[in-house]
Amino acid sequence: MKRFSFLFLTLLLLFGFSGCEKKPIGGVEKMHWDRDMCERCKMAISERKFAVQIIDPKTGKDYKFDDLGCAVLWLKEEKIPWADQAIIWITDAKTGVWMDARKAKYVNDAITPMAYGFAAYSDATLPKGNKVFDYPYVAKKIVEIEKENSTKVKAY
Repeated sequence: MKRFSFLFLTLLLLFGFSGCEKKPIGGVEKMHWDRDMCERCKMAISERKFAVQIIDPKTGKDYKFDDLGCAVLWLKEEKIPWADQAIIWITDAKTGVWMDARKAKYVNDAITPMAYGFAAYSDATLPKGNKVFDYPYVAKKIVEIEKENSTKVKAY
């Protein structure tokens, strides 16, 4: 009986602690489509081709967004001190595969969840014939779009 108890205790400890292992910081977190909420606008994230994740490089905490516009504005509005070091993942608008948002290529003719219009592509999936933008340009443009929209709202 002692042998069985020792074996049972050993297995319990082995399986119990295996769930406590630390994950490496920076990887894409699993999305729960239609259940995870956008950190900024609080809408359910359902569009698999426009989702964004921002990872705090120090803690590994992830923040999920339904549109690149929400992600960029959240970094600015919340004055995130680690914004320049943030790990930013975005889904390819053609394949839905996660990629580094800072290395993605963007076009501005997409119908996105929050209407900022920017869709991300890899070199392999980039549609031909579109003007292509990089992340710094897109982030700046999103801030300008938001400023224009808030000015229009104040005018009414």
